[in-house]
Amino acid sequence: MAEREAVLRLDDQWAQVRSGAVPAGPGERERLLEELISALRGWPADPECTALLGLRLADRAALRFAAGDRAGALATIEEALRHAERAAPYAPDFARWYARGLINHGVWLAWPLSDGARLPRHPLGPAASEGPSAMERAAGERARDLTLAAVEVWAGLDPREPVNRRGLAQAKVFLGDRLAELGFAEEAVAWAVDAEADFRQLLLADPGGQDSAETEEALDHIGRQLELRLRFLDFDALAGLRGRGLLPERLLPRAVVAARIQGAPESAIAVRLGLEPEQVRTMLEVTPWRAVWRVEVRGPDGLWDVPGHSWHNFADVRNRTAEEAGDALVRGFAQSPDCPRDGRPWRVRVWWHEEGDPAGARFRRTVGPAGTPS
Repeated sequence: MAEREAVLRLDDQWAQVRSGAVPAGPGERERLLEELISALRGWPADPECTALLGLRLADRAALRFAAGDRAGALATIEEALRHAERAAPYAPDFARWYARGLINHGVWLAWPLSDGARLPRHPLGPAASEGPSAMERAAGERARDLTLAAVEVWAGLDPREPVNRRGLAQAKVFLGDRLAELGFAEEAVAWAVDAEADFRQLLLADPGGQDSAETEEALDHIGRQLELRLRFLDFDALAGLRGRGLLPERLLPRAVVAARIQGAPESAIAVRLGLEPEQVRTMLEVTPWRAVWRVEVRGPDGLWDVPGHSWHNFADVRNRTAEEAGDALVRGFAQSPDCPRDGRPWRVRVWWHEEGDPAGARFRRTVGPAGTPS
């Protein structure tokens, strides 16, 4: 018993170092963690020590990932989760540790599928012109499954405990991220909306609580993610979400604009999104979208160059489809002195929001010799 108590005291010591309450250099931190992991391995039949072993192996994995050793982190978190899963049925805390480990494993597996801002590199999935490699996609699919397992663990805990409700809401956010990375844009939005509702309930239940600032930060993050993800949805997906009650009222103007950009007529938008025609018209008039365009001419060297500043620019437009905005640019350039008259091809691309948007250009046209579109 004394030996077990010594192991637990060592774990308390590491917890203080990990939190920063007790300062320690990198070498001392690593030495202490390795000593603790070795000590915890000596108690394979003890549920608490088994759970702590999983937790501290996860700490080691996090340190390796932070140091740039993703492969080492993944190998270590695999081992951590084996211990965590064995201990999870014995106590709610152990189950919570297991669920958090599943989420971290998913994040690290899916890392190549997101950019530096943690937005999906290939949000359109199979429809994208360039998708993830087979290995990246397989890792992303496993990440999704691990995160779904974490959602199920949190959902199986006592919902009367705020920590469990918060954990479930956070897990839903991560599941939305994993789905977005694989191109399941509609389901990614659905899970984010579900998570947003959970966080709002937490805030309403304890508006001035110690976790309220964290909850508000989470709501801000989800709100930004939802606004960005609407760019990846086609009109059918927008209508589907609206029909399922998963398109919040505050996002309706942006959804209306998204549908209009794709070419949906006002009447169809009103019907499929359950709005009055006048509501749609008003939303389109007061909610602009940023059209970013780039016009290029192919030079004798085969490279594409922008002929002037006005042909690589942006503007806020209202109640116009991407096709209409692009057609206007094609006509304007064809009549300008910058348009080549020697048969060289030129092209026009229009994005919504930003050039190179991962959702893809909303308008593309290349004009070949003698003004022939191709």
